[in-house]
Amino acid sequence: MTRHIVQFSGGLGSFGAAISVAEKHGTSNMTLLIADTGIEDPDLWRFADDTSRLLGVPLTKVADGRTPWELFRDKRFLGNDRITPCTVWLKQKPCRKWMKVNAPVGDSIVYIGIEKTTRDRARIPAIARNWRPWRVQFPLCNRWMPELSKEESKAQLMDLSRWYGIEPPRLYALGYEHNNCGGTCVRAGQKQWKLTLDKLPERFAEAERQEASLRELLGDVTILRERRQGVAYSLPLSRLRRRHEAAVAFTAAAQETS
Repeated sequence: MTRHIVQFSGGLGSFGAAISVAEKHGTSNMTLLIADTGIEDPDLWRFADDTSRLLGVPLTKVADGRTPWELFRDKRFLGNDRITPCTVWLKQKPCRKWMKVNAPVGDSIVYIGIEKTTRDRARIPAIARNWRPWRVQFPLCNRWMPELSKEESKAQLMDLSRWYGIEPPRLYALGYEHNNCGGTCVRAGQKQWKLTLDKLPERFAEAERQEASLRELLGDVTILRERRQGVAYSLPLSRLRRRHEAAVAFTAAAQETS
């Protein structure tokens, strides 16, 4: 009997994938495999538990045991918007370790909740390679489905979640595209980090503190970069915060005098 293993991230894409797999194959041989990075938004676990109850499939949690910040310190490398060792060590490796024991290669299929957007579909070949030798399928990328923008895809998946009686994770309502790492994913760009500063300032402050500590240890390393006249420069979170706070204050002052 084929095992159907959904790589369940706690986001809308993996929810849609789980629903698709359940509709096509049932749930008797389904696994919801989720990696705990230690810094997820608490509402991710509410959403994951709601999905588990809906499908009647228990969550299978795996964990390295370290947070991304602890991993960066151990590896002496700060993850950034280009290279993310946290994805490898805190998600892929614990999941693959579980699969080597519990998911026979010839009788298991891995399902990934990649959405049918131009940006996300471009990641499919690399994801499929990373999961070899297991077979990998992408249920939301059926070739007959129209290609969507990221906003269209998010809206459809939020509607799907609510149709099943499950409120989507709160980070989406706050404006995030993903439900990763409590809004402090190092792969995010400046736009998301500014959103975190506005919406979840205590998490931004912790990330800023952690980055500063790693800079003391490792030198001029940063999560973000900026380009000026074609040259890339380090952009510490502390500098991004000061700029953003100044811009917000300037806008507020202008509105008061207008």
